[in-house]
Amino acid sequence: MLLKGKKGIIFGVANEHSLAWHIAQQAHEQGAELLLSVASERFLRRVGPLAERLNAGQPIICDVSSDGDIKRAFEEIRARMPEVDFIVHAIATAKRDDLQGRFLDTSRDGFSLAHDVSTFSFVAISREAENMLRPGASLLTLTYLGAVRAVPSYNVMGVAKASLEASVRYMANDFGPSGVRVNAISAGPVKTLSASVVKGFKDKVDIQQVAAPLRRNVTGEDVGKAGLFLLSDMASGVTGEILYVDCGYNIMADFITRED
Repeated sequence: MLLKGKKGIIFGVANEHSLAWHIAQQAHEQGAELLLSVASERFLRRVGPLAERLNAGQPIICDVSSDGDIKRAFEEIRARMPEVDFIVHAIATAKRDDLQGRFLDTSRDGFSLAHDVSTFSFVAISREAENMLRPGASLLTLTYLGAVRAVPSYNVMGVAKASLEASVRYMANDFGPSGVRVNAISAGPVKTLSASVVKGFKDKVDIQQVAAPLRRNVTGEDVGKAGLFLLSDMASGVTGEILYVDCGYNIMADFITRED
């Protein structure tokens, strides 16, 4: 098993449709011992039963917008798992109003919120975990094509994902001397809780199954398998990379519809 004897923390499971959940399933099946973290009390009811299926115990609440809460959460994590081999960061948010209309009209608060929760939280979590990481550990986050292309209605989230991808490269350089790898998966559109707030999401899914080289939509299982690879020693020489898992859509010419 690829992750036998390895321990990891997965941030961002919201329900069984979450990409984080698909990665968690693959990691569990391949022998990993896991802890799950959720954003607030309201997610415990949905994620608690999922954690039980992974023998992961009670999910740990962590409000990643608060340095104090990150420290508190990691005190609990250290008590339950003093050393870790991987961390998965699958956290993103933006104001609904900022995912409609023009990016130019993004609010200052909305811009700050998207970058704080979707980007800086990966930095903050990884920094807090630094003294827990075993040699060869892997840090993984999730991004999207909107980081490098202007995708209608993705707006400020695309800019935050661009910042996240840049952070992956800088963090890979910082962690590299310790033998810790940092990577991201750029997943194609998958129906998740966070994707549901993006206007025109169904259109993006419909376009991919026609325009992507594999002529189908990407699945959560596809993303889970790719995550397993990057978390495992099979990717021991891979760091600072953005791995596209979108059935090849990113290599194609512009099929994105415009909203006038």
